[in-house]
Amino acid sequence: MKNPIDHFGFHPENYRLLFIGLAINVLGYILMIGGGADDPSQFDGDALFSHVRITLAPMLIVVGYGIMIYAIMKKPKKEENQESSDSTSAKNSNKK
Repeated sequence: MKNPIDHFGFHPENYRLLFIGLAINVLGYILMIGGGADDPSQFDGDALFSHVRITLAPMLIVVGYGIMIYAIMKKPKKEENQESSDSTSAKNSNKK
């Protein structure tokens, strides 16, 4: 019988990469928040058009989505222990 995690196709490494990409996305969106003023008659251009909000945050969001796509598309390496145990079990089932 197959391991349920192997049967699903997503391995722990894929989940780890997916959550790293999600955390980078959340960080990018958090950095993009703000820049408004409490008083509508005031305008603070430096806070609204800061380097972090205009450049860094969108780059983090794009990188986060790239990591998430990579995590979904990545095919995990088969461990040699699994291959040897699979071949051994196949040989044993053929003998019966």
